Amino acid sequence: MAKITVDGVVYEVDPANNLLQECLSQGLDLPYFCWHPSLGSVGACRQCAVIQYRDAEDTQGTLVMSCMTPITDGGIYSLAAEQASDFRADVIESLMTSHPHDCPVCEEGGECHLQDMTQMSGHNYRRFDKQKVTHRNQNLGPFINHEMNRCITCYRCVRFYDDYAGGTDLSAQASHHHTYFGRFQEGTLESEFSGNLVEVCPTGVFTDKPFSAQYTRKWDLQTAPSICNGCSVGCNITPGERYGTLRRVVNRYHNDINGYFLCDRGRFGAHYVNSESRLRSAKDATGMSVSTTAVEVRINEFASEGVIGIGSPRASNEANFALRSFVGAENYFSGHSDAEHEALQVLIECLRDTAFHSPSVRQIEQADAILVLGEDVTNTAPRIALALRQSVRNAAKLLAETSRIPSWQDAAVRELAQDSLSPLAVFACGSTRLDDIATTKLNAGQLTLIEAGNALAERLAGRSPIYSDQTLGTTMQSVEATYTALMSAKKPLIICGTGAGAALMRCAANIARSLSVSRSQVCDLVLLPKEDNSVGHALLTLNENTLSCALGKITKGEIKRAIVIENDLFERAPTALVKDALAAAELVVIDQIETPTQRFAALTIPSATFNECAATKVNYEGRAQLSFQIGEGSDAAKPIEKWLDVEGSAYSNSMIARCAAEVSDFERLSECLPDPLGRLAGLKVPRQSHRYSGRTAMHADRNVHEGKQPVDDNSVMSFSMEGMSTQKDSSVLATAWAPRWNSNQAISKFQAEINGELKQGHPGVHLLKRSLKGLAYEAENSIKKNPGEFEIRLVSHIFGSDTLSSHSPAIQKRLCDAYLALNREDALELGLANGDLVSLGGAEGGIILPLIVRTQTPSGVALVYPGSSVLGANINPHDVPEYASLARVELEPIVHPTGLGLSNLVVNDAYSGAH
Repeated sequence: MAKITVDGVVYEVDPANNLLQECLSQGLDLPYFCWHPSLGSVGACRQCAVIQYRDAEDTQGTLVMSCMTPITDGGIYSLAAEQASDFRADVIESLMTSHPHDCPVCEEGGECHLQDMTQMSGHNYRRFDKQKVTHRNQNLGPFINHEMNRCITCYRCVRFYDDYAGGTDLSAQASHHHTYFGRFQEGTLESEFSGNLVEVCPTGVFTDKPFSAQYTRKWDLQTAPSICNGCSVGCNITPGERYGTLRRVVNRYHNDINGYFLCDRGRFGAHYVNSESRLRSAKDATGMSVSTTAVEVRINEFASEGVIGIGSPRASNEANFALRSFVGAENYFSGHSDAEHEALQVLIECLRDTAFHSPSVRQIEQADAILVLGEDVTNTAPRIALALRQSVRNAAKLLAETSRIPSWQDAAVRELAQDSLSPLAVFACGSTRLDDIATTKLNAGQLTLIEAGNALAERLAGRSPIYSDQTLGTTMQSVEATYTALMSAKKPLIICGTGAGAALMRCAANIARSLSVSRSQVCDLVLLPKEDNSVGHALLTLNENTLSCALGKITKGEIKRAIVIENDLFERAPTALVKDALAAAELVVIDQIETPTQRFAALTIPSATFNECAATKVNYEGRAQLSFQIGEGSDAAKPIEKWLDVEGSAYSNSMIARCAAEVSDFERLSECLPDPLGRLAGLKVPRQSHRYSGRTAMHADRNVHEGKQPVDDNSVMSFSMEGMSTQKDSSVLATAWAPRWNSNQAISKFQAEINGELKQGHPGVHLLKRSLKGLAYEAENSIKKNPGEFEIRLVSHIFGSDTLSSHSPAIQKRLCDAYLALNREDALELGLANGDLVSLGGAEGGIILPLIVRTQTPSGVALVYPGSSVLGANINPHDVPEYASLARVELEPIVHPTGLGLSNLVVNDAYSGAH
C-alpha cells in the first residue's frame, strides 16, 4: 500500500490503481465521464482534472487527469484547488455547447450522470448562444432508443460495445464536433449485450425502449433486490414497478457474478410478467373461471388421495419443496427431460468432487487458458460468454506488466497487445459467437467431439490417445494445441454444459480431473445447466424419479392424479408420451404463463411471478441467492407454496427455514436471509425512494383519501417510503443512491473499493460441500449412425430458447421460426437450396423445416433450432431424432402468423458469419 495526501488529508491507497479510482474508493467526489471501472482509462473527456504537486514546497502544482495518473507513494494532490475546479467547470461548459435543454423530458432526468457531474463541477450557466450541432437518430431495434443530440463524446458506448463486448456494428463516425455514435446503416444492434448501453452511457443517448413505452420517472419506481431468471448464472438485478406493472430491469452490482453488466435476455426478457399470455385467474377444463375458495377445496381433495408432483427448473426452491412436501419425496418427480436429468446428476457429482472448483464469473475472467467443450455459451449463459471475452485479454495484461504499463491504461494495453490472446479452445458443432476470439477451433459433430474430449483427457493423463481414421488430422491438431495451452497455464478452465449432453460433460470432468492430478491442484470446472434453478430442482429430486418414470406410471394407470408446477411437459418429453400420460390423468397445473400442457388440465391455477414473491434459487456454482418481492401482487396469482398450503407456507422465511431443516443439501439456505437485527432502530428498508411521488393520487379513481400503506410482514422491506434506506447493508440494496450521486455510478459509495466487494453485501451461499473423491468416468463413444443419415444436433438461441423470456413483447421481436441448417456441400449433394422445406426421416410425414445454408455446419451434421412455442410454429425438440435421412418436400411455403419467419435469424442466431 502507498500513502498519498489529498487536500491535506492522508490516505492509504493501492498503488496498482490510478488516482481517480483511488479517490473514488476513498469516498471523495471527483467528476468523470469517459472512465468506467470495467473499461479502464483513456483520458478522453478531461473532466477528472486535479492538481499534482511536486513536493510539499510546490505551491503552483501541475494540472493532470486523475484517470491517467498512476499513484506514487507520498504524492500530494488537490481536488479543490481553484485551477482544477475552474478547469473542470470549463470542460463541462464545452461539452454542453450542443447538448439540448431537455432535462425535464429526457428519460435520464433524475438518474443522469451528466446532471450529477455538472452540479458537482459548479457549472450552472451556458454562455454559448450560437447554432447547435444536431444529428439524426437511428432505429436500433426493439431494445434501444437513440437520441444522438445528447452525446458528450465520452466514447464509453463504443469502448463497451466493441472493445469489451466484442460487437462490430456500432462505431464512432466523423470527427470533432460532428462525431456520431451509431451503426453504418440503421438497423437492430446485433450484440446480445446492447442493453448495457443504457447504463454505460452517462447521458440519455441510449435509453430503454420498452421502458419508454410505459415510462415512469426513476424515483417513482418501487424496487427491491432480485435475481435474473433468464439462465443459470444468477445475475443480480433491480426490477422497478409502478401501478403493479413491471416497468424496467437494470443491473444490480455483484462482485462475483455479473459485476456491472447484464445480457439482453435478462434485461428485456423479464417483461413477460406483463404479457397477454400471463395467467390471471384459475380456470377449469372448460375455460370457466374458478374462485379462490373452490381452488383451495380442490387442492385439499388432491391431498387426501394418491397424487404425484412434477417439479420445475424454473420454479423456486420454496415452490419445489412445497410440492415435494405436499406429495411426499417418493412421489416428487423431475421436471427435466431424462437427458437433462442425467446430465444434472453429473453436474451435481462434480460440484461435490474435491478435485474440482466451480469458479464465479469474476474468477472466469482471470483464467489464462480455457476449453469450451460442446456448449454454446453465448446462447445458454451469455454473461459467462462476456467473461470469456475478458479472459482472453490476460495475455495482453501480461505483456503490459512486462512492459511496465498499468493494466488500467486501456488504450495503451490494447495498442501493445494487438492480436495477442490468451488460449481459448472452442470444440463445438457449428460456429459460435466466440469464434472471433478462439485460438483453437474444432468444428465437428457430437461423435467427433466426444472422441476429442476422450483423447485430450488421455493426453493430459500422460497416455497416448487413439484417433479414428476420420479424425486423425484436424482433431489431433486441436487436441495437441489445447493440451499445450492447458499444461502451460497457471489458471486453466474447462467449460461444458447440459446442452452438450451427459457424455460430453463426463469428458469435460475427465479432462479437468486429469489436469488436477497432473498438476496436483484443484482444477476449475464450469458445468452449465440450462435454466435458473436447474440445480436447486435436481437437489430436491431423487435420482430414480425421472420424468419418463412419472409419465409411465400415469399411462399405466398406477397414478390417477398429478400436479405440475411451472412446467410445459411438451418441452421435456416426446409429444406422444406426454399426450398419452396427460390424457390418462386428472391434472392440476400451477403456472405463470399459458402453455400447451394446460390444455389437458382439469384445473389451471395462476402462480406469482418473480417480482410478486420472495424466493431463492441455485445457480451453476451451487450458490443460493435470495430475491425479494417487488410489488404487492394479487390474491389471484399466489406463490405456489401458498396455493398448496403446506406447513410454513404463510411466510417465505418459514418456508426457507423448513427446507433448510428437512433437506440436507439445503441446510445453509437460511443464511440467504438478511439479518433482521441489522437494521437501524429496527426500521424496515423502503422499496420506494425518498423522492417517490403520487402516493395520494395513484388510487384517487377509487378513493380520494389516502389509505394505509400496504404492510409487508414477510420481509425486512416495506411497500412504502417509510423506513430507513441502507447505506451499508447491501444485501437489501436495490437502487444505489448517495448525496450528489443520482445515477447508477452511486454504487461506488457502497463498495469497499471500486470494482470490489459491496460493504456488508450478501454474495449468496454455496450449498454443497466438496467431500466426494470421485473417479474418472468411463470413456463413451458407442453410438453409430446408419449410412446416408445425418447427425441431428439441436441448437439454442439466446432469444427464443428460454420459455419465460419468449413471452416478453420486446424479445418476441427478435424471435425466429424453427429451421434446419446444412453446409453448402451437403445441401448441394441433396439438391437443396436456401428456403427449401426439408423432412427429417426422408418422408413427408416427418418433421418438416425450412432450410438455412450455413457454411460452418460440419459435414454430415444437420443443426435444428426447434423454435419458440410463443410463435406457434415450433417443434417439440424431443420429437427430433438423433440421426435421420433428409429429403426435400413439395409443400406450400410456411407463413408465420406474425410475419417474422426467419427475418431475425441474421442478428440473433449463434451461427454468425455463415449466412
